[in-house]
Amino acid sequence: MELTTVWFVVIAGLWVGYFVLEGFDFGVGILLRILGRDEPERRAVVTAIGPHWDGNEVWLIVAGGATFAAFPEWYATLFSGFYLPLFAILVALILRGVALEYRGKREDLPWRSRMDTMITIGSVVPALLWGITFASLVRGVPIDARHEFVGTLGSLFSPFALLGGLTVAMLFVAHGAIFLALKTTGELRHRANRFASYCGLAAAALAVGFLAWTQGLRGDTWSAVVAGLAAVALLAGLVANRVGREGWAFVGTSVAIGLAVASLFVALFPVVMPSTLDPAWSLTTANASSTPYTLKVLTIIAAIFTPLVMLYQGWTYWVFRKRVTVEPVQAQSLTPPHHPGQAQSLTPPQHPGQV
Repeated sequence: MELTTVWFVVIAGLWVGYFVLEGFDFGVGILLRILGRDEPERRAVVTAIGPHWDGNEVWLIVAGGATFAAFPEWYATLFSGFYLPLFAILVALILRGVALEYRGKREDLPWRSRMDTMITIGSVVPALLWGITFASLVRGVPIDARHEFVGTLGSLFSPFALLGGLTVAMLFVAHGAIFLALKTTGELRHRANRFASYCGLAAAALAVGFLAWTQGLRGDTWSAVVAGLAAVALLAGLVANRVGREGWAFVGTSVAIGLAVASLFVALFPVVMPSTLDPAWSLTTANASSTPYTLKVLTIIAAIFTPLVMLYQGWTYWVFRKRVTVEPVQAQSLTPPHHPGQAQSLTPPQHPGQV
């Protein structure tokens, strides 16, 4: 196997890992206000993804870095043509990260409500835009003979791309709901389980339609097989969720999302960015890659460090594998903050045993 093919597979694997792992915490963020009906439940929802969300984003950083190093022409054309959507994703991820870190820094409810809104927005926007971006890559974009993007922002928002964005967002919601059912207890767990059943059916319908359209645009026997396996895994996950087997349900949705992303890369190969102006102007693994020496050095580095990173992340999931319980909050957490100019009560708080 040529090193260009090896690195195409590596980058595809990194995106698969990112969508599977970041997908469930995007889904949890979208569902924060829907399933979390009060402050204790919302705190439990945030706690469920607290140990994982920043580690999951490492997959995105590594995927971008690997693309820049192994296929610089692909990286340059992608980031110039998709500049505004990718910039919006970056801003949303920053807002989301800040909100997750600072939500618990203050005790008052208005502060936490604002942070919850930022978490929701920072989860919805990337989920939609990643789906639109990958669907646009599969459909093809206007690339000229110099491998430069010559389209407009409207070129990225075709009906096929919009369906891709909606499909990915709904898959993430179902994935996140099943993760919450797996990680929580009590009424929150049962509510997440029921919600996953309903939104999972919608996600399955959208996914089947999107993958079928993909095969009609740019597919072959292998990509059709992978897409079919993704549909089977999703249905199996929904059945497992229906009977209360959240662990197997999460495996099912994880496999389904992973295979769905893989089917897109299989459908593209050996093209990495198809040109809608002339197929001869498309970027491929051959004309977009770095030099053989660069790819060789990258392969050695990846072979050393990738297993270490994966072992470490697997260890973090094992350490934080237990369920999260909904704990009542202290009374002061439910009190709005005092603002200058408001009168303060001079009466000391009552304690048990005091008259």
